[in-house]
Parts: sequence; structure tokens; C-alpha cells
Amino acid sequence: MKILVAGATGQTGVRLVEELCARGHDPVALVRSSSDTSELPENIETRLGDLTDLDDDVTEGCEVVIFAAGSGGGTSKEMTDKIDRDGAIRLIELAEKGDVRRFVMLSSVGAGDPDSDSELAHYLKAKHAADERLKESDLESVILRPVSLTEAGPTGKVQLGEDVDPNGEAARGDVAVLLADAAEQKEWAGRVTLMETAG
Repeated sequence: MKILVAGATGQTGVRLVEELCARGHDPVALVRSSSDTSELPENIETRLGDLTDLDDDVTEGCEVVIFAAGSGGGTSKEMTDKIDRDGAIRLIELAEKGDVRRFVMLSSVGAGDPDSDSELAHYLKAKHAADERLKESDLESVILRPVSLTEAGPTGKVQLGEDVDPNGEAARGDVAVLLADAAEQKEWAGRVTLMETAG
């Protein structure tokens, strides 16, 4: 499948693109003109696009979109809104207008019911808004909400669902594998799930 990956040059996105290539898919990396693409696989298709100002045809030819982007922990509230809320929602709307069948959202633990007292309250509220828009869309939606991310590779030891420890950790390698699963497997359609790497 041709799969558009937003956030392809990020720490999780690079692993995801590699995973999709290994499975025989045709990932398309959505990148800004200033993005460092050196860690992406050779000959990978890139498509210029900024989540704060997406072109109408950005999803053209893609069956699946995976949103693995994030504004980052050190950005302003304004930029968090532009990327994690408005950028995600705009991409969902463009996917609805195009030929996209499924949209996979990398969200976060706490985004289902954001805690206003949390240090991450603004970020979680932005993710919540994007998640809710996706659930209301006409697309096959998947929302994966991992706990705190680590730089570890895939372990294959994954816990999903309500038994996940919200204070636990999730290896980026495992997240990448699950996002790829969610893009290609029928049973993922419509799922909203918490995720951690089990000890």
C-alpha cells in the first residue's frame, strides 16, 4: 500500500517508515523543506508539506495516512495547537476528501480525558480534539495512545487496553510496529487503545 506518514523524520516516524518498507509497503514521507531526511531509507518517496499549511493534494494516491507527528515538548502552546490539533484535523479533512481509506493516529495516554492539572494539559487537550475529529470522520480510524516513550527498539512485549500502567513506558520500536499493524490489519479498524511495553 501507499501510506503517507506525517512526522516521518521524527524519532518514531523514522522507525515506522523502516518498518513499512520491510513489510513491502510504499511509504511516502511528509517532510518540510527544512527537514533532515538523512535517516530515512534511500530512495524513499518524500512529499513536501508543512502541517501548519498543507496543500489540498497532500494525500493524493495514498490509501492510508499515519499521523506520527508532534510539536515537541519545548514548543509554545500556539505551535502545539497548530501541529497537534489543527494540523492533524486538517490532514484528516484532506484524507476524507481524497481516496484515503484508513487514518492511524499516534496519540497519547491521557488524551481520552485530559487532566487540566497535568503539566501536559495543553498538549493533551490538543490531541483530544484531533482524536475526536478522527472518530467523527468517515475514515477507518485507529487511535493508539502509548504511555511515556523511550528510545528502545522493538521488544515484542506489548500490553494493550485498560490494564496499561499510565505511568509505564513504551518503546518507540514497539510503537512503530503497532502503527504498521494498524495500517494494514483489518482488526485494527475503529480501535482506540492504550499501549505500553510490558516489563
